[in-house]
Amino acid sequence: MRSLWCTWKDRQHPLAGGAEDVNEEIAKRLVRDGHEVIFLVGGFAGGKPEETRDGFRIIRVGGRVSVYWKAYQYYKKHLHGWADQVIDEINTIPFFAGFYAKEPVTLFIHQLAREIWFYEMIFPLSLVGYLAEPIYLWMLRNHRVITVSESTKKDLQRFGFTAKDIHIISEGIEMEPASDLAHLHKAPSPTMLALGTMRSMKRTTHIIRAFEVAKQQLPDLKLIIAGFAEGKYGKKAITMMQESPNAKDITYLGPVSKEKKKELLQTSHVLCVTSVKEGWGLVVTEANSQGTPAIVYNVDGLRDSVKNGETGIVCMKNTPKALGASIATLLKDTQTYERLRANAWEWSKQNKFERSYNEFLANL
Repeated sequence: MRSLWCTWKDRQHPLAGGAEDVNEEIAKRLVRDGHEVIFLVGGFAGGKPEETRDGFRIIRVGGRVSVYWKAYQYYKKHLHGWADQVIDEINTIPFFAGFYAKEPVTLFIHQLAREIWFYEMIFPLSLVGYLAEPIYLWMLRNHRVITVSESTKKDLQRFGFTAKDIHIISEGIEMEPASDLAHLHKAPSPTMLALGTMRSMKRTTHIIRAFEVAKQQLPDLKLIIAGFAEGKYGKKAITMMQESPNAKDITYLGPVSKEKKKELLQTSHVLCVTSVKEGWGLVVTEANSQGTPAIVYNVDGLRDSVKNGETGIVCMKNTPKALGASIATLLKDTQTYERLRANAWEWSKQNKFERSYNEFLANL
């Protein structure tokens, strides 16, 4: 089987996240089993126009906005009729491959944008995007869909997709779960961790404010933030850290290696995620695999990746005050913390890429 996979960024992109990990781990397994895969993605500064990685080809055309039009042009000129199927990944905007591709098209949707438009785009473009999304989803409603959470499935049904055409797969993790919890050692002081690109829809500043709230009850509390600082929002978050009355207890590491990431997930006490919306929240499962529960906002995706009161905490209100209170309450309750930690670790063992791949392949 030959698969053409259209998505706006690959794993090497500076803004790559959990979705790109899932994509390429699945593609790697497709190649392993004798299939061919080409990714048609957007370019970035320093990115090669074309490369082969793990047996699949990556062709980069256009940029963050122009990739959709450039992908259409490249397909018509070079790839028309090559594939047995096209995977149109909707990461904010669809490629609309179903309107021009000769091959059968499957939509792969981690999450819908909706309110994210108001965080990531300036007005009035944000309003245009918000209003346009229901229209283009309605246009695509008859397509077969693969997604990663019940939250996204419900979202899609609100916009005209039928339940029978929506197939949910699990999100695997590349990180191997810790062999046991007894040999994992947490930092000497209670430590919060924020991990991932600092951008508007991730609401990193909420975590900084929540730290200030929790610090009032936990004087020894530390905060570590790791990830790329994107644009004005990233600079704003860094300034907030520097001007915090507790700046000496906040550490900003910038982007980190896989090895450092694993170390942080093992030694931190809680992971905090405050995104506006997620497809699943892969970093939550990664943290769980290293014996660290997550405290998250009650939004799509995160309410799927965290079982409230069992593997972590889902805040009842999406505010820094509520997040800070939850952090303080959990870290002061050793018995509950250890129970959530153990449950989270056990649950993470179910989320393997091999399982994700088999479910994906079964639903193409």
